[in-house]
Amino acid sequence: MEIVYRTDITPDSSQVIDVYTSSGIVRPTHDYDRISKMYTNSNLIVTAWHMGKLVGVSRSLTDFCYCCYLSDLAVRKEYQTSGIGKKLIELTKSVIGDQTALILLSAPAAMEFYPKIGFSKIENGFIIKRSK
Repeated sequence: MEIVYRTDITPDSSQVIDVYTSSGIVRPTHDYDRISKMYTNSNLIVTAWHMGKLVGVSRSLTDFCYCCYLSDLAVRKEYQTSGIGKKLIELTKSVIGDQTALILLSAPAAMEFYPKIGFSKIENGFIIKRSK
């Protein structure tokens, strides 16, 4: 199976919603405009394509020199466990460079995935959760 990875395209919001829905990630997929804003205002998007179909996406916010927040990582259910998520993160790290920390908030179901691919768990973080 040949997967094509790209950093030069922002997929249509309907394609993103399709991947999110299939992957099981919890995002406001009922709100097309909000998904569109999420992608319009992100500055690092890595995508995975199989035969012209979006099968995975990594969405980040970064300054490209100190920190990068990996906000979304989603892979279609039928493509999970094939290394696509890991490759999306590798490409994200490649683009941001060695001087930039990669930071994320994990979904409970993915807590065991991230340490397997090189992330360290941290205890010194804080959050003010969104109200909507």
